[in-house]
Amino acid sequence: MLNYPQIDPVAISLGPLKIHWYGIMYLVAFGAAWWLGRRRARQPGSGWNDEQISDLIFYGALGVVLGGRIGYTLFYNFSHFASDPVSIFRLWEGGMSFHGGLLGVLVAMWLFGRKYKHSFFELTDFVAPLVPIGLASGRLGNFINGELWGQPTNLPWGMVFPGAGPLPRHPSQLYEMFLEGIVLFLIVWIFSAKPRPRMAVSGVFALGYGVFRFAVEFVRQPDDHLGFIAFGWLTQGQLLSAPLILTGIVLLWLAYRRQPQAAPANPEPKAKTRPKARKKKAR
Repeated sequence: MLNYPQIDPVAISLGPLKIHWYGIMYLVAFGAAWWLGRRRARQPGSGWNDEQISDLIFYGALGVVLGGRIGYTLFYNFSHFASDPVSIFRLWEGGMSFHGGLLGVLVAMWLFGRKYKHSFFELTDFVAPLVPIGLASGRLGNFINGELWGQPTNLPWGMVFPGAGPLPRHPSQLYEMFLEGIVLFLIVWIFSAKPRPRMAVSGVFALGYGVFRFAVEFVRQPDDHLGFIAFGWLTQGQLLSAPLILTGIVLLWLAYRRQPQAAPANPEPKAKTRPKARKKKAR
């Protein structure tokens, strides 16, 4: 069993001003997306510039925060919101839904596309590789807050989380940080490094996240007020991730079903015909 590191959720305290690690993780997420986006934009023929990347991150940040918080309220904790509506603004207490944040980002991308005349899937293909590092930092914030822990385990890396009872539990936040963050980033970033058909990168991201999240939910403790949704094992996270898996498969099928036939690398030049000699008229 490993000891859970007792980290103060407040990183910096200046009188009444308190800066929480959870908020800092969001700044890291947006900063990483901005840096990676500028790096991709500078590739020849990308069609992007630094101003567009800055606006894109701004739109995405609004989508993540608003969608994530609203999604958590609707999907996981509506009764608490009904009794304490102001809680929706206390982001440092945790309570952000990835699936809600994803919906928020999709709406933001639609609005951004209307402004800059980019197609929807052109935007999602560009944004998908920028997201996983942010997911990793968000899960690290969950771990620092000591929330969203896993089910009890006898494995040697089990941890006793404060407020979770005396039993060692799976550090499911770290599992998600590794799979949904680091591994997914490597998969999508490497896959998108070469030209791909429209929707393919978005499909890989949706499929990868859906599979990783669905798998980790088997060892993650479901919310007490929700429990298992069905069959004694299905969680709300799995219920929301299943459509992502299906969406990823459909997007990849659509992307690759009609591939234009590649032209030969060195086509043979057409034989040139010499013009016929014109006959001179007799004078």
